[in-house]
Amino acid sequence: MRSKLQKFTDFAGRLLPHETGYLIDIQHFDDKVKLAVLQRADHNCRRPDAFIAFDEGIDKRKYSNLKQWMIERLRAIDVDEQHAWLLEVERQIETDRITPEAEARLLDLLAGASPPDFHFVKLYELARYYRHFLLIRMRYADHRTVEEFLERHRSAYERAVEVREQLHRATLDIVRQYSGEGVQSLHWENWLNNVFYDEALDGWNRYMALVRLTFIYYNYRNFEPLREKYDYQDALFRKGQYYSSRLLTNYYGNRLLLHIRFQEFDEAEYYGYLSIRVKTADYIHYVNNLCTVLLRRKKYAEALAVMKTALPESKTTHSFHNKIGFVAAYLRCLNYTGQHRAAENYAETYLRAYRREIFEHRWHAFFTAYIDTLLAQKNYAKALRVIEKNKLLEHDAHHRDKSYYLPAIPCYHALSAYKTGRLTHSDLKNACKSAGFATPSEKNHQAAELSQTLRQHVPDIF
Repeated sequence: MRSKLQKFTDFAGRLLPHETGYLIDIQHFDDKVKLAVLQRADHNCRRPDAFIAFDEGIDKRKYSNLKQWMIERLRAIDVDEQHAWLLEVERQIETDRITPEAEARLLDLLAGASPPDFHFVKLYELARYYRHFLLIRMRYADHRTVEEFLERHRSAYERAVEVREQLHRATLDIVRQYSGEGVQSLHWENWLNNVFYDEALDGWNRYMALVRLTFIYYNYRNFEPLREKYDYQDALFRKGQYYSSRLLTNYYGNRLLLHIRFQEFDEAEYYGYLSIRVKTADYIHYVNNLCTVLLRRKKYAEALAVMKTALPESKTTHSFHNKIGFVAAYLRCLNYTGQHRAAENYAETYLRAYRREIFEHRWHAFFTAYIDTLLAQKNYAKALRVIEKNKLLEHDAHHRDKSYYLPAIPCYHALSAYKTGRLTHSDLKNACKSAGFATPSEKNHQAAELSQTLRQHVPDIF
């Protein structure tokens, strides 16, 4: 039966721990009942596994008023809301349709703004548009106010713009290294650290510096420095600085990745579920990462449930990198829950529809998962056909120098050839040795998984 408080319960279920924590810190309720409801929302937000239902005996108007208060307080500090408003006012100015209410708010904003504000650069540029609007209408007093703001913060604005340009130059090196182009990016570390910790800079530049530092540390497999940085960012979020549900979700997704690297899987799972509580443009990316954690913890049914919930969004996302990663993870979930035939059918349908995109983006993840379904059914002949028809050995040869390379395809090919009589026992052993996988490796989880898969088929070699 639907609860009388279902709307409030649904609303509270979408809240994030940093949101409820911030609201508790700023409240000054005289009404102890409202405070108790807020505290229960905070508890349920942090401990969905120990959910406590809201008290239906409390006047529903208290829930309604509290909900509105929470929405308004979060909206007031939401940097995405602020950015949307700035863009709307810019459109109004450019089309000579700015409202008196918008002008009053803009003038108040300029009076209290400072360079550390998250969207300081956008506000400064909006002020430059606004002064033209004022001057041609001979509104000298307001024009003087805007001119004073622009002059007072000119050097801070110019520095922020230069930092943005430098961030772009750093990003070119960082992404090229991540893509395996042989470029180095470690020389950007100190500069990015200085940007991130510079409290005089705008929030946008500082957060973008953190994102790029994260990429650098992943490029060099050096994760320890990220702990302190994410703890520092966590403290900012707790104070309501640089807040938006989108940025929080991104932060949770990054914390999942960080905890995986330290094999802290309880924490990784916790942050993974938080990262998918709000559906952002990167929702499927976060779903894929959470699925990886759940499979690693052998929570196969839970992983499949998460993937099934996200199926509609996986079909509409414009990122084929995320889309194909999702399909590969979905196939793995079906395999781990014994639905091998369903996984095979899904893979074949997807391959027919998106063959070109698969090879452009994540062919290795897709085909490894696809061939896993065939091996699980002991359909070695078909596994061979899939590998050879799609020239997977040739594609694989181009990726052997990657740091993340795992010789799954060559080993699967050798195993299937052995099982169909095309290779001898000795040939199989030599083929895996030449592929760089002569013995079971525990250097990472993926290698251990591959070893386990192979061992199921030929125990005396693997």
